[in-house]
Amino acid sequence: MGLRLADYVVNECGFGSDLGAEKYFDIVMPQSGITPAAAVLVTTVQSMRNQGEGEFERGLPNLGKHVEILQKFGVPTIVAINRFPTDTDAELNRLAAYCAERGVASALSEGFAKGGPGAKELAEKVVAAVAKNPAPAAHPLYSLEATFTEKIQRIAQKIYGASDVNFSEQAKARLQQFTEWGYGKLSVCIAKTQYSLSDDPKRLGAPTGWTLNVTNASLSSGAAFVVVISGNMMLMPGLPKISRASSIDVDDSGAIIGV
Repeated sequence: MGLRLADYVVNECGFGSDLGAEKYFDIVMPQSGITPAAAVLVTTVQSMRNQGEGEFERGLPNLGKHVEILQKFGVPTIVAINRFPTDTDAELNRLAAYCAERGVASALSEGFAKGGPGAKELAEKVVAAVAKNPAPAAHPLYSLEATFTEKIQRIAQKIYGASDVNFSEQAKARLQQFTEWGYGKLSVCIAKTQYSLSDDPKRLGAPTGWTLNVTNASLSSGAAFVVVISGNMMLMPGLPKISRASSIDVDDSGAIIGV
């Protein structure tokens, strides 16, 4: 509907190129027939510092890996550098330079603080990228004709950076069962931690030489995919007894406190 009513439609995928974007290109795009014209990768100085375990420069390979992932799907990529009050100009310029070194356009995004004008540069670069290549050859990572094992291995190695995949006996049995039931040509939706490219939330940066552990699988036939569980992953996030919203307030000066 959005495509019928607007010149540009933004679809938010969430949780990084290894999760949201991969699922969009490998599940949503083939089923919907809608091919994205560009991808916007959001990054921050703080996220790079977190991925570098406190060291900004050490975290940059994580950004490089996410750029590489999006490029594997064949879409033009623009990096949005979300600015926070504590960011220094040197750090923001380093992020932009890191993107330029990889041939990727970037734009400082200050939409939260400045509204529309703060997002103007980013919007202009996205529009320019779409105008330059309005019909990119975007493609999924795997063929639906591949086996479940092949699909999972391809995502693990080409997207996550794993060297191998280990399947539990339970996971093997479930995947074999789904194939025998006639669902072997479905997509796979891998449930993995959002904190790391690996299945270990404490393994930060852009890790290599690790093994993805597939512990279980479940069939979502109506959605036309098989959910593949990696590591110790909950499918339904646990919520606190008391909402975090109860501790957030606004002081007399209008500043938000308790966040």
